[in-house]
Amino acid sequence: MRYSTVCCRNVLGEKQYRLAVFRMLPFLKSISTHMDYKGQKLAEQIFQGIILVSAVIGFIYGFITEQFGWTVYIVLAGFAVSCLLTLPPWPMYRRNPLKWQSVQSEISAPEMIIKEKPVENTKKSKKHK
Repeated sequence: MRYSTVCCRNVLGEKQYRLAVFRMLPFLKSISTHMDYKGQKLAEQIFQGIILVSAVIGFIYGFITEQFGWTVYIVLAGFAVSCLLTLPPWPMYRRNPLKWQSVQSEISAPEMIIKEKPVENTKKSKKHK
């Protein structure tokens, strides 16, 4: 366990600690976690664009300075920026929500029965001579 967790449990006591965590749950449930399909596409494009640009800049800078470490640092910085911009479900990724069908009334039993048409044999029989 982490020190802060142990420290809080010792100061508050087990029961008060659980109560404090339980009171935080509505706040955590209020955070939106979904992203629509167009938002997912946009996030993927932003992620790939930032990675590509940081890789090109890192390669050029590393080539000029002749130090591969700078290339790695710049690519890692680009990765961190792209994660910060694309992993949380920002509102710009939730602009096109799905339109669900409305609830329909229940179908009665006679309407559910589907009459099947008899299947005709479409193959012609071949006679062997």
